[in-house]
Amino acid sequence: MKTIRLTAAQAATRYIAAQLNEDGKPFIAGVWAIFGHGNVAALGEALYAVREKLPTYRGHNEQSMAHAAIAYAKQLGRRRAMAVTSSIGPGATNMVTAAALAHVNRLPVLFLPGDVFAGRGPDPVLQQIEDFGDGTVSVNDCFRPVSRYFDRITRPEQLLTALPRAFRTMTDPADCGPVTLAFCQDVQAEAYDWPESFFEPKVWRMRRVQPDPVEIEEAARIIAAAKAPVIVAGGGVHYSQAYEAFQFFVEAHQIPVVETQAGKSSLPWDHPLNLGPVGVTGSSSANIRCAEADVIIGVGTRFQDFTTGSWSLFSQPGRKLISLNVNAYDAVKHGALPICADACVGLETLWRALGDKRFEPPPMSLKAEWFEAADAVTAAPTETNALPTDMQVIGAVQRAATDNTVVMCAAGTMPGELHKLWKARRPMSYHMEYGYSCMGYEIAGGMGIKMADPDRDVVVMLGDGSYMMMNSELATAVMMGIKITVVITDNRGFGCINRLQRSTGGAEFNNLLDHAHHVNPSQIDFVAHAASMGAHAEKAGSIAELEDALVRAREAERPFVIVIDTDPYPSTEAGGHWWDVAVPEVSDREQVRRAREKYEAALKERN
Repeated sequence: MKTIRLTAAQAATRYIAAQLNEDGKPFIAGVWAIFGHGNVAALGEALYAVREKLPTYRGHNEQSMAHAAIAYAKQLGRRRAMAVTSSIGPGATNMVTAAALAHVNRLPVLFLPGDVFAGRGPDPVLQQIEDFGDGTVSVNDCFRPVSRYFDRITRPEQLLTALPRAFRTMTDPADCGPVTLAFCQDVQAEAYDWPESFFEPKVWRMRRVQPDPVEIEEAARIIAAAKAPVIVAGGGVHYSQAYEAFQFFVEAHQIPVVETQAGKSSLPWDHPLNLGPVGVTGSSSANIRCAEADVIIGVGTRFQDFTTGSWSLFSQPGRKLISLNVNAYDAVKHGALPICADACVGLETLWRALGDKRFEPPPMSLKAEWFEAADAVTAAPTETNALPTDMQVIGAVQRAATDNTVVMCAAGTMPGELHKLWKARRPMSYHMEYGYSCMGYEIAGGMGIKMADPDRDVVVMLGDGSYMMMNSELATAVMMGIKITVVITDNRGFGCINRLQRSTGGAEFNNLLDHAHHVNPSQIDFVAHAASMGAHAEKAGSIAELEDALVRAREAERPFVIVIDTDPYPSTEAGGHWWDVAVPEVSDREQVRRAREKYEAALKERN
């Protein structure tokens, strides 16, 4: 057996660079790195040596550069991914939030945090957390519950098994998610005689899991007997790239579709059978159908509480739930009949089993009434002396969008409003991180989308709260020449949570800046701040000015930031559904007591 002598870090980077996807491209498209002690010496040197094959990108924050990596994988339907490395200590723990985000959204990312010395000679090293009862623990153990596969590399030769396991996890449609290889810093520098065969190029294919015939037969029998079935489209439609099979199935059987946040854009918004968004932030057309449905067919969805209205939406007595999902854990939730299979293959097989069965489509008036309401709130304002609403901002962005536009967001007011109101024209034109609803994902995520799909016009929509939470990768986008458009709606605080606080009887407290403890009023100049990082930035004083700025933004060659002041109070009244947010049983405030009465009544209705 021929061998080659390399350090563990050199071996890891060489192996990573040799792993390909089914298109023959490197599965790991690059490595995001902030160097520090624990990864700068050995891993930094190893990455330098392979920089032509495995590019290294420098971020400004470990969490946000991991968000960029995750968004990259999401936009490419998990066909490619990125790695992220940090020093030990705070550099590593900064990435735990991003790991949780990837875990919830079933997205591949390879975390390579530096770790303590395996030999323990210099213990405790700088930034080392010591567990008084367990000498094997480091801060990287925080990654365990938020990783699909976790390993601590304490000997070089452990990579011979750990790395293949890592790639198996990231490319397995059922287990796909974040992988963490905590890399002890002394081990990174140790040499070992590696088999040359370990570094031969390997192609990793996303397998298409075939459905079980018994599950298909039972599901077909239940669907065929239905009177008012509905399909809930989830992110699995995108990850499977099942668009043609999905549309064919829907049209063949005339079953209406409702879309989750992750599943939005599975069908064009104007497809006759697309009834729009579902659940808490759903349309009236979708939610009316779901309330009437006797069979609910989930395709690649986790049936999250926002989708199901905290399980109060599917209220038809005796209704049955079928879940087509590649992951058995998701497929059996809430007593669903599982079809454990790839979405594309599962739909094709189920279509054959149903034969020529067709259902009566819902009345077109349902959809027409919804879009009449949606168009009214997104229309340009007739009054120019009032602050615009978030809905009017969405309308402006929609009117400026093209078929090439990707709109993206993650947290705050915008996700709910975009889910309700955005008209997605083609697959992957709507990128929402709402599984973890992570503030700060937006700018870094927009950068990752643009890196994944450079020809797309990426529009990032976020509030001032999310911008303040994490904006540093705007400087990275400028530095790397990554053109994104960022629309910041400044409602002076956390407007979304302020509305939730009020709806549960709470007093306005600690959400809007004016209602938070302060000595000096907050006066943040977002235009100047964005410009200081090198972006083109300007203030839009009205919806008309916003629309003009969006036209200029599309032609710009560097990141373009538009700031517009908005009213923090209004939201779209049409559509929507109840969401289970517990209200205090005891309070001195009458508003809370009344909210509790409503909450208890809603609980009885659900149960």
